[in-house]
Amino acid sequence: MYKENNYPSVLLEEAVDAICSLPGVGRKGALRLALHLLKQPAENVHHLAASLVRLRDDVHYCSECSMISDGKVCSICSDRTRDHNTICVVETVRDVMSIENTGQYRGVYHVLGGKISPIDGIGPSDLAISRLVERVAALVQNSDGVSTPGSPGGTATDSREIPQEIISTPVEIIFALSGDVEGETTAFYIYRQLSGFGVRISSIARGLGFGDGLEYADELTLGRSIVNRQEFRP
Repeated sequence: MYKENNYPSVLLEEAVDAICSLPGVGRKGALRLALHLLKQPAENVHHLAASLVRLRDDVHYCSECSMISDGKVCSICSDRTRDHNTICVVETVRDVMSIENTGQYRGVYHVLGGKISPIDGIGPSDLAISRLVERVAALVQNSDGVSTPGSPGGTATDSREIPQEIISTPVEIIFALSGDVEGETTAFYIYRQLSGFGVRISSIARGLGFGDGLEYADELTLGRSIVNRQEFRP
């Protein structure tokens, strides 16, 4: 009889070690998954392995918003039917996916990559805050008031290529950050960075509990929080 950490195969143990490195997966769960994979047809396991390799090597981060993308610019930023003057600031890629699932938002996004947390050693320079400031500066400096992807410095191309309703939309930055202390600190820091640009700064309505992340909100609640957003008051 084998003990819990005594494996009959070195290769099995290596697979368990690799699988349990994933978040939320313990050694027992990793062993269960490894044994399950052993029972699968070889082509299925090879497809899984190849997909993971491609995910790591070939997926890019959008040069505009830092969202996951198959190319240099993501499908949201390259969509000219969206309101490029409204930028929703979120912490993670999963937050973008949650908001998109509501179907209530037609602007673009900016993924920070986290939130300011001194206790975890995460400061403003560790997040994509400076890039956000650059995007807002480009919007404000542009005479048309709109920034489109693919042009130098993020400035607009020929305004005839952009729908008139997008050009006439005022610039708005929406904070869709978690409601805990770190999220509020991050929002306040960004507010201070953007306060001199004269843009509208708002925050999603708080239908979520204190400290709750967007990924835990149901689509109806999250959708209403976007639609009923309020002016940000530090």
